[in-house]
Parts: sequence; structure tokens; C-alpha cells
Amino acid sequence: MEEELADFIRNGHKRYFQNLSIDCVIFGYHDKELKILLAKWKQLDGWGVPGGFIGLEESLATAANRILKEKTSLDNVYLEQFKTFGESEFRLKEKEGMPWLPKDNWLRKRTFGIGYYALVEFSKVAIKTDIFYEDYRWQDVDSVPELLFDHNEMIEEALRYLRLNLYHKPIGYELLEHKFTLPEIQSLYETILGKKLDRRNFPKKLMNLSLIKDTSEVRKIGQHRSPKLYEFNKEKYDQALQDGIILAL
Repeated sequence: MEEELADFIRNGHKRYFQNLSIDCVIFGYHDKELKILLAKWKQLDGWGVPGGFIGLEESLATAANRILKEKTSLDNVYLEQFKTFGESEFRLKEKEGMPWLPKDNWLRKRTFGIGYYALVEFSKVAIKTDIFYEDYRWQDVDSVPELLFDHNEMIEEALRYLRLNLYHKPIGYELLEHKFTLPEIQSLYETILGKKLDRRNFPKKLMNLSLIKDTSEVRKIGQHRSPKLYEFNKEKYDQALQDGIILAL
């Protein structure tokens, strides 16, 4: 891995665009908490959101999906570009713990970060370390520490866009298990929005839009508790993603 990193430092500019990176704010949902995947950078003694560079022959979408799969082992997840960041000088500097990086190296040049946010089912993520990162952890969105570069701003913006999209797209399919109860999907929306929703009207709105359907199954919790299980209507869900919806919450 050290040889691979050394080759990337020397020759990466021959394979990747020098001034552009993709940064992924990866959201997961677990135990009624919205979480973000953070990565610890090698040599920098700090944490940030995972990312990578764009191949010279890659489209942005191809690069974003490749980077996401490299970090989480997942394919075909909800992934959306939300903003480009470049107001601060996004460089690797000597004071950040990499004095061995040549002063004229391509990695020292100002880099613009293209922000994507992804929605993944927490239980399916298989995290991998690589030449850039030595560790990963899931962090509650309400307790994100000070991060490297401008990644705190990225997370704030990603969360803002996620909340806005919640009113126009049926986000949830990627974050919940395949089958869920009505309280579980309501809890997901309340957690993302940071507010309580009417427990009678909220499920009715989803049902009226045909976004979820009754599976005719129940979950055995106890002698007197067997709530119904629901699932997303995949056809209606995909159509709503394409066309947009208006979900008054």
C-alpha cells in the first residue's frame, strides 16, 4: 500500500484531474439517529468526509459511484451532487503533517471539491481502508467534530439539501430496511427534519401517494403487539424520484 501511495503522489496527475476532487457525505440511519461516515486521513491527524479524484476519462457520475463503492462496497445507491466548494484553499500543507510531499507536487495545488451526498442502508455498508484513509467511523449528525479542510461546511450543506429534497423526493428507500412499520418510517423523517410530524396524517400522505404499500405481514414484538409491515412501492418510488412530488409535512 505504501508503494501504491508513493506512485499516486508521483504519477497521479497522469491519471486524474489535478484541481478537482469528489467528496462524499454518506448518510446512514441507525437506532433512530442520522449518521455520517467520517474517514481519518493518513499522516494528517484529522478526520473528514471520504472522497477521491476524477479519472481523466471518467464522467462525474462514474467517478462518484466508483469512489462510493471503493469506500462502502455498495452499488446502485442514492447519490446526488449538491454543491461545489472552492472558496478556501484546499491544499495539503507542511503544517498539516506532510513535510515529505514535494513543494511542486500536484497535490499541493488548490483543489475544488464537488460535493455529493449518498444515502445508504447502515447494515449493508462494508467499510474499506485504502491508501488515503486509515480508519472510518459513523458519527451522529448532531455531534460532528471539527474536521479537516472545509468538510464541516460540506456536511451542513449536504444536510440542508437532504432536508429540502425530503419534500420533493420519496427519500427513505435507501435508509430503511426492506420492510418497516409506520412508526419506523415516521421516525426516519422526523430525525432528518429535526421536528415531530402528525402521526395520523403522515402515513396517510405516503399511502395516498402510493409510495408505500401494506405487505400483509406483521412483526411479532410481544403478546399484544404485532404492528403491520410496509414496503416501498418500487415502481411508484422510482417514478416519484424522476418526476418529483410535493409532500407537505
